[in-house]
Amino acid sequence: MKKLFVSMGLAAASVASVQLTQAADGSDGANGVDSKSWSVSATLRGFYDDNYNTAPSGSQKKGSWGFEVSPQVSASVPLRQTDLGIRYVYGLYYYQERDQEGVNPIDQSHDVDLWVDHAFTESWHARVDDSLIVSQEPQLSQGNNSGTYQRTKQDSINNTGSVTLTTDWTQELSTELGYQNGLYLYGNDAASLGGPSNGATLSALLDRQEHNAHFNLDWIVSPHTTYFVGYRFGWLDYSGNGNINTLANPVYSKTRDNRNHTGYVGADVDLLANLRFEGQAGIQYFDYYNSATTTSSSESEVDPYADVSLTYTYLPGSYLQLGFTEKQIATDVAGVNGNGQVTQGEQASTIYGSINQKITSKLTGSLIGSYQYGTFSKGQSNGEVDNFYGLGVNLTYAFNRHFSAEVGYNYDDLNSNIADRGYSRNRVYLGVTAAY
Repeated sequence: MKKLFVSMGLAAASVASVQLTQAADGSDGANGVDSKSWSVSATLRGFYDDNYNTAPSGSQKKGSWGFEVSPQVSASVPLRQTDLGIRYVYGLYYYQERDQEGVNPIDQSHDVDLWVDHAFTESWHARVDDSLIVSQEPQLSQGNNSGTYQRTKQDSINNTGSVTLTTDWTQELSTELGYQNGLYLYGNDAASLGGPSNGATLSALLDRQEHNAHFNLDWIVSPHTTYFVGYRFGWLDYSGNGNINTLANPVYSKTRDNRNHTGYVGADVDLLANLRFEGQAGIQYFDYYNSATTTSSSESEVDPYADVSLTYTYLPGSYLQLGFTEKQIATDVAGVNGNGQVTQGEQASTIYGSINQKITSKLTGSLIGSYQYGTFSKGQSNGEVDNFYGLGVNLTYAFNRHFSAEVGYNYDDLNSNIADRGYSRNRVYLGVTAAY
């Protein structure tokens, strides 16, 4: 399944670097052939961010000019039955306003991806992936699994590793067995977020491990059509060991632990030669086994689940993607009601889309947008709503295979029923990229 575009600015700004690097390393999208197994690139951008603290409107909202430096290196090693790969992206962000206020003006990010693809036989295939992100942008380190929209002034660490074994039993029948582990860590400073979680630390609210194991049974109708049925077991283990209810009696991170079960059906279908559908939908059951309150020993919840996307390639180098997800995600909101019941999570319905248009042989435009409707579950914030909007626009001009220039605009808006939580953020940037 295609991943949700959770960070509009980073996704839109990355288009130029990715396309130019592909051109520079001689990759051929039509034939899937690379003339060399490594590539390097570097991007320099100047920007203006009118709300770099993602603060509500008022005295806390501050804007700043700045610049970003982002080198990237990647390499792959194709062997007879095994493919190995690594990619590293470094980001340095300088904020002039913070420098003038005498605080650290620099944010940094590190993004490392590793993968191993191995075919034991024609019928047995395994893949191992690992992605490590260290950043001060929660949307970067949380992917599409968090309702944390605010920027944090401390490092957040996310490591996601997975292993998948695919077995073709017959021409029509195959299975997929997989496991994924997600590790999320934050600093221990006060979260400085609004609403019921004000005063708690991000570590107490969001430090956790996510364990997910799944099994799919695939029916291959044709090379262009596959139907499947699957089951996933998940275990969410909060490890912050902190008090998430600073307003009254202490309530600790472990009360949000849960085991969950998801059953789903799905399909991957080429509806036309240039139109592809990928989707799955089902039901999720959550057991919050540590959520003892004055009225119950534990809690459970049943929610819908969906992850679908449609991709249409209407011209060479031009495509449209639309998608929808429905799932429960982790959240920094932890309102506790009079019975000691805590807000356990956020049920998020998300619509997203992107357009990549090759305007001329050298000029490419992209538009990325998403809308997320999130409803908080349980506790003091039960039924409260977050509306989050994201938009990214980018124009890239490639002078040749090695150099390009870009200009872009990004907009984020969080409209929340919880006081002092919502904000708006505008960012504009101008940059150049060199690749080889």
